[in-house]
Amino acid sequence: MAGIPVETEARATLLIFCVRRDGQHSCLSEGEFLIMVGSEKARATNMNCEVITEVKHDRSQPMIDITFLDGERLVMKGSRITTQEMLSALQTRCSAKHPQAKAGDKK
Repeated sequence: MAGIPVETEARATLLIFCVRRDGQHSCLSEGEFLIMVGSEKARATNMNCEVITEVKHDRSQPMIDITFLDGERLVMKGSRITTQEMLSALQTRCSAKHPQAKAGDKK
């Protein structure tokens, strides 16, 4: 979340996943995403964001639920989404929320 404008800070990031899914996707992408959004650098740009991890043992589908300060949510579900796709979706949403970020992209 480094480089995300302050005005579009996420209020909370909730990651829900089952650690063992009988040979299926092992939630590697979700774990990598958690490491990135929980890193010291990312947290320094968004100190008000709470990162919550919920580990289940019910073979449920992984889910990432990001709630922004304005109440809007970005929910990413699925066992086949990559870390890059998650980060891209987050950056796209943040850029859409912040007009100055759009102007900077055009330069």
